[in-house]
Amino acid sequence: MAAGYSCWRSGAPIAVFALTACASVNTGTASSARSAAPPTSLESTIRARLDSIAAHTTFYAKQLSTGRDVAIRADDPMNTASVIKIPVMILAFRDVDAGRLNLDERYTIRAEDLRRGSGLLQGFAIGLQPTLRDLVTQMIITSDNTATDIMIGRVGLARVNQMLDSLGYRETRLQTTVGQAFRGVWMMADPKYESLTDREVFERGFPNDSGAERRNTTFVLDSAKWLGRTTAREIARLLEQLERGQLASAKSTAEMRRILRQQVYSSRLPQRVRFRVAMGHKTGDWPPLLGNDVGIMYAPAPSGAIVIAVFTNDNRGSFFDLEATEGKVAEDVLNAWGRGAPPS
Repeated sequence: MAAGYSCWRSGAPIAVFALTACASVNTGTASSARSAAPPTSLESTIRARLDSIAAHTTFYAKQLSTGRDVAIRADDPMNTASVIKIPVMILAFRDVDAGRLNLDERYTIRAEDLRRGSGLLQGFAIGLQPTLRDLVTQMIITSDNTATDIMIGRVGLARVNQMLDSLGYRETRLQTTVGQAFRGVWMMADPKYESLTDREVFERGFPNDSGAERRNTTFVLDSAKWLGRTTAREIARLLEQLERGQLASAKSTAEMRRILRQQVYSSRLPQRVRFRVAMGHKTGDWPPLLGNDVGIMYAPAPSGAIVIAVFTNDNRGSFFDLEATEGKVAEDVLNAWGRGAPPS
């Protein structure tokens, strides 16, 4: 997997993991109905950029100090890929605050824990003993799939969704584990592979036969197989709550902000603004079919924090252009709002 991609790596044709794409999503959602007001020049600019790429795109941005926002198909359910790892991190820190989890505890990596795709832990010897804090950090900054499944096992997949439900999120859900998703890739080739263990899936990598690329596309477009789902508006609201300290203690909030700002991959939202402002963000992708990025852009005063989310599913064009477009829309937002300019 090339630098900047946060997902799978194997000998197979492009499969990258932040997991799965969208496809059979109806783009005529409530977001269209909400757009009765004349679009601002910023909205028009961003919409034109997103509509220029051959993908199903959605977008939401909000300047927290003023409340002004831009929403483009922002209520369409989208394939999160690894963006869904953000709620896993949030629940881990809420468990720390509740005394359920100690992030200084060390975990011994076992052979059956290893996952292909993005992340560094798969390259170390079995028996490595990172702390749970290390695992949460790697789950976000390198989108480490091994760390992700260990942490899902620790906090509980069902509990992640219970937390999201209790916070009022209706579309944002963690649907499966990385290991289960990767097993599903093999099952697309032959249902008999349902019996593969996680270790066997890891050792096999990903299918690379003549039909693998076609099956990958089908897999990514099947919403039942997504690692997670959300909308641009919902994930931006979750980031807003995180930034405002509404999800965890002040100490845990500061640590989550710090982790997001350590993100390794910078080829999307930060691409054109990373030398102007700090940004904490999380990618999710499966090139060339899917490339998402969501985060918090820390513009100078008096503007302050801006939450921003862009999803590009079912991409049929250049992945280079997709990433470049995401970089441009982040720059558009910063140029319009970054110094407290009046509403456009």
